[in-house]
Amino acid sequence: MSESARDLRLQRAQALVGGSVADIDTPALVIDLDAMERNLQRMAAFAAERGLRLRPHAKMHKCAELARLQMAHGAVGVCVQKIDEALALAAGGVNDLYISNQVIDRAKLQRLAQAVATRPAVRWAIAVDSTEGIERLAAALAVAGVQTPGALDVFVEIDAGQNRCGVAPGDAAAALAAQVQSHAVLRFAGLQAYHGKAQHLRDPAERSAAIAHAAQAVQTTREALARQGIAVPLVTGAGSGSFLLEADSRQWGEIQPGSYLFMDADYAANQPLPGAPVFEHALFIRSQVMSRSADRAVVDAGHKSHAIDSGLPRVAHPAGLDFANGGDEHGILRPVQPGGALPGLGETVWLIPGHCDPTVNLHDVMLGVRGGLHRGHVERVLAVDARGALG
Repeated sequence: MSESARDLRLQRAQALVGGSVADIDTPALVIDLDAMERNLQRMAAFAAERGLRLRPHAKMHKCAELARLQMAHGAVGVCVQKIDEALALAAGGVNDLYISNQVIDRAKLQRLAQAVATRPAVRWAIAVDSTEGIERLAAALAVAGVQTPGALDVFVEIDAGQNRCGVAPGDAAAALAAQVQSHAVLRFAGLQAYHGKAQHLRDPAERSAAIAHAAQAVQTTREALARQGIAVPLVTGAGSGSFLLEADSRQWGEIQPGSYLFMDADYAANQPLPGAPVFEHALFIRSQVMSRSADRAVVDAGHKSHAIDSGLPRVAHPAGLDFANGGDEHGILRPVQPGGALPGLGETVWLIPGHCDPTVNLHDVMLGVRGGLHRGHVERVLAVDARGALG
């Protein structure tokens, strides 16, 4: 049987282990392991000091090895957004998975129910925001033969200001919690309260106001649940741009930041919150100059190697260069200052992606480098296990 193109790419990547950074083919997704581990330790320390459960969003890196590393440093488990992401990470040895998103499709729910039935050692959880979602979930578990009381943890998602998924805070959320409790196989695990838009509000005052609104939504829902005699075991949410604010509010018991591990150009554009841990850029695209003229250099990293939904990449090295759109296969570099130096043919250019999550999803592997981007060596190959897991 012939090897697949993906297998051959993985073999090529494995052959780089132990070699110099200079040997990495381009374009390639590279992790500065030293910077990443400092980010890992800073977030773990923050959560421990505040007495918070840390459940990082693994949809960011889609890698079972990194999820296990986060759990080894104190995370209780990880979040994902898709059933198939959860299944891919479970296959890679991750044993605590929360699908912090709505799933209505019966085929997808059946895949989850089958996993609950056949992988009892894994703690499974999911979010809901509708009566139909709860009933379809319970029906899928019944078809799969799951009968253990509380076999699946269910969080009721409230709209905390994102205006995306989530039931209205208050009585509507309380009604869903009661409905969850009516199914013995489901356990009402608490509330999902995530304000995604707040993560990228540049002004700290605007972010603070948004999370204050979210905290009020949580409090309103707590009070509605209390009127029905329903306890709230946990409130989970928060992201890399706001987790300090959720922590300070004391409404959340669990935080879900994801991008802190790598950091990207978009998060770096936020004005920092006073007192928040500082995270370093740890994810880069190694590219090289493939064409050169008097006023520009062209690198081999176009849109196929980095996502542009949150803006174009930033040039980390060499300094003094702007990155412009060159299409699918090319990036165009020009000096920030007129007359500034341009890199020569074959020279390495390091880029910081605009948005790490969809950038990672474009790659089969990430190359972990130890000792810095310029003189380091390739220490490990990290598979993007849930690449393309969209269902």
